[in-house]
Order: sequence, then C-alpha cells, then structure tokens
Amino acid sequence: MRTETGITDALSFDIEDWFHIVEVESLADPDTWADKESLVERYTEWIVETVTNAGARCTFFVLGWIAERYPHLVELMTQHGHEVGSHSYWHRKVYELDAETFREDMQRSIDVIEAAGGQKVIGFRAPSFSITPGTEWAFDVLHDVGIRYDASLFPASRAHGGYPCPEGPHIFDGAPSGRPMPELPMSIMRFGPKRLPFSGGGYLRLLPMSIIRRGFEQQHRHGRPVVIYLHPRDFAPDCPRVPMPLHRHFKCYVNTRSTKGKLHSLLDRYTFASCADVLGVS
Repeated sequence: MRTETGITDALSFDIEDWFHIVEVESLADPDTWADKESLVERYTEWIVETVTNAGARCTFFVLGWIAERYPHLVELMTQHGHEVGSHSYWHRKVYELDAETFREDMQRSIDVIEAAGGQKVIGFRAPSFSITPGTEWAFDVLHDVGIRYDASLFPASRAHGGYPCPEGPHIFDGAPSGRPMPELPMSIMRFGPKRLPFSGGGYLRLLPMSIIRRGFEQQHRHGRPVVIYLHPRDFAPDCPRVPMPLHRHFKCYVNTRSTKGKLHSLLDRYTFASCADVLGVS
C-alpha cells in the first residue's frame, strides 16, 4: 500500500560494474576490466523493467565506460522514460583529480552517454560521493560542461566522501565562481546526535525495512524527499569475490539476496521520480 505523504522521493541507480569498486588493488587497473565477467547488463535490465512496471521514474547515473561498451542499456533507459545522468567516465574519486583531468573525464562521459541515449545529460553524481571540502572547484567544471544539477554531496562522515551541507534539496553556492548549483544530497536519519545513512548501497542492504521506513518517516516529517541510490551489484548475490579488508568485504557483499525484495517494497509503499523531477530542474 502506497503511503499518502504528498512527497515524491528520488530513485536513482549508479550504473557501474562490480569491478568498479574503489580502492581494491586487484581491480584498480582499467586495462583489466574488459577481461572480467560482467554483471551490469542483466541486473541493469532487471532494474529498468522493475522500476518501469511499478510506474515509477528514476535517474540512472551511468559510468561513461559502461555507456561506451553497452550503449543499448542507455537506450533502454531513455526508451522507458527514465533520466540518464553522468557518474563520470573512469570512476575516479574527484578529490584525487585536478580540475582539467576532471573536465576531460566529464566531457568524455557526457559525449558517450548522449550519443547512446539521445538525451541531454544534465545531472551528475560523483563516484563514491567524492566531492569533499576543498574540491568545490568541481562545481565550476560541472557548470562549464553543461551540468544543471549535482547529486554528489553526502551530509555525514563516510570513508570516501562526506560534505557538511544542508539536508534535503538546496542550492549549493560554494563554487569559486559563486555560480549556484541545485544540489540533491544523500539522505540521512538521526539517532540522537548521530547521523545515519539508510537509503542506499550497503546501508540499505544491511538495515531492516523497519529502520528504512523510520528514515523515510523522519525525512517526510521535515518535508524532505528521500534519495534512494543503488548499484547493479547490490542485487547480485553471484557477484565475484576478491580480496579486500574484512570491513569492506562485509559492506560490499552483505544481504545482496535481500535487495530485490526491498526495492519492490519501497516501490509499493512510496512515490518515486527522477532526481531532476524532484529538484524541478529541466
């Protein structure tokens, strides 16, 4: 049963393959990626079908590397009325790049995504939410390449990101040029003084639905939409295992068998639209 909150939440998927996990030595060399078994096609096709059949609209933040190799996936997304944004080309963390390298990466990703889907790219999400304090220059690059909104800021501490920003949609005005950018940060919930992510990736896989629903209720009470973000590998119990620290292994692989059921439950209960639609950006 769908809740009647009057709030439309944002549904998004970061389209990358399982071997794009960051900071895993055996996966770091892009020259080896093409030789690895891919999971992205069948799980992305399942996501598109599931979301479309539920009558929802979402945003796919697609890695340029994926769009160049599987252009039919981007075409499938646009054919079913979904938004397609950029997740960069190489899946490199923004805070490890300089402005010119980031600009080249972004332009390449936009070019291949637009060629595949025939839809203008207006949204961006940084790999690993890696726009952090000190990398505000990235917003000027985004403006320069035609991006109209960002969905990269994570208002809580995390391993590869974290940026102190308002909760919920807002205008980011911290770029060196002062140009404003609509921002859709990730959602968090509060347990006393603590900020807890609940609505995406390993957090969504780990937490029970009762806690996830509590997060929705908390955000909706404040009039804020929830941002869901998932990856094809989040649905893949057959995802290949590679050596990594124990805590990373747990976060990467925990509860992958539960994610399909959780997505169905969320689609049944809440109203979802694309990130651009939730922000009112076109």
